[in-house]
Amino acid sequence: MTVAVIGGGITGLALAYQLRARGTAAVVLESTSRVGGNVQTHARQGYLLETGPNSFLDREATTRELADALGVSARIRPADAAAKKRYVFTRGALRALPTSPPAFLKSDILPLASRLRVVGELFSGRNPTGSDESLAQLGRRHLGREATAVLLDAMQTGTYAGDPEQLSAEATFPQLVKFEREHRSLILGAIRAQRAARQAKAPGAVEPGPRLSGQMSTFDGGLGVLVDALAKALGDAVRTDAKVEGLERAADGWKVRFTHGGQPQELSASHVVLAVPAHVAAALVRPLDAQLADVADRIPYAPIAVVHLGFAPGSVPKPDGFGFLVPAVERTAMLGTIHVSTTFPFRVEGGRVLLTCLMGGARRPEVVDRDEDALAALAREELKTMTGLTAAPELTQVYRWPRGIPQYTVGHLERVAAMEERLKRWPGLHLTGNAYRGVGVNDCIREASRLAQALGGPAAPATRSA
Repeated sequence: MTVAVIGGGITGLALAYQLRARGTAAVVLESTSRVGGNVQTHARQGYLLETGPNSFLDREATTRELADALGVSARIRPADAAAKKRYVFTRGALRALPTSPPAFLKSDILPLASRLRVVGELFSGRNPTGSDESLAQLGRRHLGREATAVLLDAMQTGTYAGDPEQLSAEATFPQLVKFEREHRSLILGAIRAQRAARQAKAPGAVEPGPRLSGQMSTFDGGLGVLVDALAKALGDAVRTDAKVEGLERAADGWKVRFTHGGQPQELSASHVVLAVPAHVAAALVRPLDAQLADVADRIPYAPIAVVHLGFAPGSVPKPDGFGFLVPAVERTAMLGTIHVSTTFPFRVEGGRVLLTCLMGGARRPEVVDRDEDALAALAREELKTMTGLTAAPELTQVYRWPRGIPQYTVGHLERVAAMEERLKRWPGLHLTGNAYRGVGVNDCIREASRLAQALGGPAAPATRSA
């Protein structure tokens, strides 16, 4: 049995690797000249720059297992303790996120009346319809308007860069919906979940399900370490510059038509996995199933620009904390800024300071259309307004993603279920990637592991690295 994996992003690479570990032949066809998708790390002038995701929460067992099997788990580095402090830019100033209920009541993160309204969440009610609703609807019912517009919006911005009026609560933050269903109150649900987690840590106890928290982490050479390790392990099973032109059912499975090196080629496979963005998957399946393609095409993406600003040693003070997020009510082009050199000091040399500004998003898509110089100038202008930073950077690097982050809008889970039902008409054809069941690195690796187990069975025992 051969599995053709179309797409050499983190999901496709992890899937192919895990299939091969189970004794199943797998070939990766990547249309560009490099693998990794938007997970790339570049060294520039004493800085390690990420083109897309900056980190992952070290709480997903499948991510650790993959790193172990590849021999790179010893290279995982947690965020520095200084990164525990986080900020939100609201009401014209950076304000620290409180870390406890008493600190929240004493803080200035929200006006007093809005903080008291959050306390009143203990008496809030469940979704009266039980149907999927927007994240903003859930937030206003439980937390009030201002906390939703500031805190909940900032929280989703850090993951989705989306519009909470459009995002599905259940698809984006299922834990909140679970708290509501099981405990009515989000606060009560969180308290009881923390209590259960503490009890599970007792000697001999086994923690049920996924952990609720984890350390923000990366690798000592950036997330590219994981991509490079996967690519090296897969070797010539990965074909770059391989553009898939079409799919065709065959008596014994599938035929994949593609060009490689300018030459038309064909690959026979028992299974075909489309580990590509939803709109790319839609274009490939449309000749087979227009209805399936239409549903996939309805998954929108938020455009993102990543603006790295590097400052020479001593030219600016070391910034405090992990960074800050900016809710949409502030009407800025900036979604937030990561204090990379504070969070992961090993990503800069010689006392340099690295800030990564995220621009655009679902509500300001036009920002990403600006040229690189204009994006960098806008980032510096807004940083000056928010933080007072006026120094000129010694390094500026911009990466733009016109289709950056999939948006799980209201009805997303129903659309995914409809696609799964439609795929039953096409045995051996599969969709996976960050467009469906989670946008983070952990989500991609978990989905790859799930599909590898379904297609290839249990993994062979592997020697785990230290």
